[in-house]
Amino acid sequence: MNQPIPAIVSQQAVRTLPRWALVLLCLAYIVPGFVGRAPWRNADITAFGYMLALFDGSTDWMSPLLGGMPPQTEGLLPYWLGAWALHLAPSALPADMAVRLPFMLLLALSMAATWWGVYCLARSPGAQPVAFAFGGEAKPVDYARAMADGGLLALIASLGLAQLSHETTSYVPQLACTTLVFFAAASMPYYRWIPAVAMLLGLTGLVLSGAPSMAVMMGLGCAALAWLSPVEAGRGSRGWALAWLAGTLLAGLLATALNLWLWRIAPPALGSPEWASLLRLLLWFSWPAWPLALWTLWRWRKQIAHPMMHRHLVLPIWFGGLAVAATFCTQPADRALLPGLPAIATLAAFALPTLRRSIGALIDWFTLLFFSASAIGIWVIWLAMQTGFPAKPAANVAKLTPGFVPEFSLLAFGVALAATIAWCALVVWRTSRNRPAIWKTLVLPAGGATLGWLLLMTLWLPLLDYARSYAPQVQQVVTAIGSPAPRCIATYGLNRAQLTALEFHGQFTTAQISTTSEVRRPCDWLVADAQMWEATQSQVLKRGWEPVARIARPTDRNDQLLVLRKRPGR
Repeated sequence: MNQPIPAIVSQQAVRTLPRWALVLLCLAYIVPGFVGRAPWRNADITAFGYMLALFDGSTDWMSPLLGGMPPQTEGLLPYWLGAWALHLAPSALPADMAVRLPFMLLLALSMAATWWGVYCLARSPGAQPVAFAFGGEAKPVDYARAMADGGLLALIASLGLAQLSHETTSYVPQLACTTLVFFAAASMPYYRWIPAVAMLLGLTGLVLSGAPSMAVMMGLGCAALAWLSPVEAGRGSRGWALAWLAGTLLAGLLATALNLWLWRIAPPALGSPEWASLLRLLLWFSWPAWPLALWTLWRWRKQIAHPMMHRHLVLPIWFGGLAVAATFCTQPADRALLPGLPAIATLAAFALPTLRRSIGALIDWFTLLFFSASAIGIWVIWLAMQTGFPAKPAANVAKLTPGFVPEFSLLAFGVALAATIAWCALVVWRTSRNRPAIWKTLVLPAGGATLGWLLLMTLWLPLLDYARSYAPQVQQVVTAIGSPAPRCIATYGLNRAQLTALEFHGQFTTAQISTTSEVRRPCDWLVADAQMWEATQSQVLKRGWEPVARIARPTDRNDQLLVLRKRPGR
C-alpha cells in the first residue's frame, strides 16, 4: 500500500538558484585553503613528502618510502596524483601548489556529483511531491533541480568538510570516489553509459585510495538496490545488478593484487571516554545537515517501510550508514565520516519540502547570529593583530603564537571585504520579502560556512601558516646552521612530516642514522628529535656530536629539535 507523500511543493517554490551564484559560491569555497598556504602538519605535509619522492624517482611507485618508512595510510592514488601533477605543471609553479591542483578538481567533482546525484534521486517517482487537485504542483524536472541545489548547499554548509577537503591526502579522493559511486547508483534509471563509467572510476578510486572494504560494501548495496527495486523495472535493473557485482568483483581483485586488504576495525571499549568524543564529532562535523537528515527520516518514515519503492531514501541511508559505522569502528574517526557527508546532505535536502515555516525561520536566525558573530570575531582579531587594538585579543595572539609578526596583504583584505559585503547582501535578501524557494533555508548556512572559511584563509592565513606549518621551526634550524648551507644533514628520530619539512622548507638532503650506526654519507650536521636523542643510551650514536641549538616549534614547546654539529676531527 502506497503511503501519502509528505512533500507538498508548488511550482513557485522550485525556481532555480541562479547558476552564476551557485558557481561563485563553490569557487569561493574551493579556492581558499588550496592557494597561498604552506603545507600543514601532519597528514598534509607527509603526503606531500611522498609525492616529492615519487617525482624525484627516489622511491618505487607501488611501494613508496619516505626516509625508509612506508605511508601510514594505504592509499596510493593521492601520491600518484601529486607526482603526476608535478610532472605536468610548469616549473615556475611552486611544488606545493602544483600537487594541490588535482585535489581542487576532486573537490569540485565531489560537489558536481552530489548535485547530479540528488537531481537524479529527486526525479524518481517515489520522491515526487503531492499532485494538487487543480494543478500547480512542481514539475518533476524543476523540482529535481531545486532539490539538487538544496543538496549541494547542505554539503557546503557541513562544518566538517572545510579543512579535510582542502588537504592533499587520501581522504579527498575517497570523498570524490564515494560521491561518484553514489551518483552512479542514483542515475541508473536515466543514463546508460555515464553511470557505468562513474561506477568503475569510483570503485577503482576507492580501492586505490585505501578504502577497498568500503568499495565492496557500497558496490554490493547498489547491486541489491538495482536487483530488488521495482522502480527499475523495464530499465535493465537485473543487468545493472550484474554490472555492479562485476564492478565490485573487479575492485576486490584489484585490492587483492595490490595487497590493500587490512583489518582496521577497532571500536572503542565499553565505557571508554572515546564514545563521548565520537558523539561530539557527529554533532558538529555534519552540522547543520544531520538535524535535517533526521527530520527527513521522521517525515518520510512511512515510505521507509517500503524502501525499494523509495530509492531516494534507501540509497543515502546506505551510504551515510556505512560512513557512520566506519566512524565508530576505525581511526581517524573524522576522516572516516568525511565520505558520508554527500549522503547526509542528500537526506537533508529531502527535508526541505516538509519543513514548517517556523523551523525554517529558526534555522535562518540561528545561522544568521552564529556566522555573523563568527565573522565579526575574525575581523576583530585580525584588526588586533594589525594595530594592537583591541589590546586583549592582540595579547592572546602574541601569547599563543610567540614570535609571530603580522603582515598586511591588500589582496587578502580585498577578498575578505568583498566576501563580507556579499554576506550582508545575502542576509538582506533572505530577510526581505521574496518569492518562496525550496532551497532558501540552506542559503544562509552554506553562505555562512563559506564566509567563515574564506575569512580564515585570507585574514588569518599568515597566522595559521605560522601555527600549523613547520616553516618557522625549519627557518630557525637554517639560522642555527648558518651559511654556507651544508650539502646534507643527518637526522635521528624525526617523523615523516619533519623530514619533508626539512627537505622542502630548508632545501636540505636528509640521511637517517640509527642507534647503532653512523650515517653512510658524510654529514657534518645532525637534526634530532630532542626527547628521543636524550632518551637514547647509545654512546656510539652520540659520540662525535656537539649540540648547537635547541629549537621548539613556536606553538608547541614540547615539539623540540636538537641541532648538533660534528666535532672537528671526527
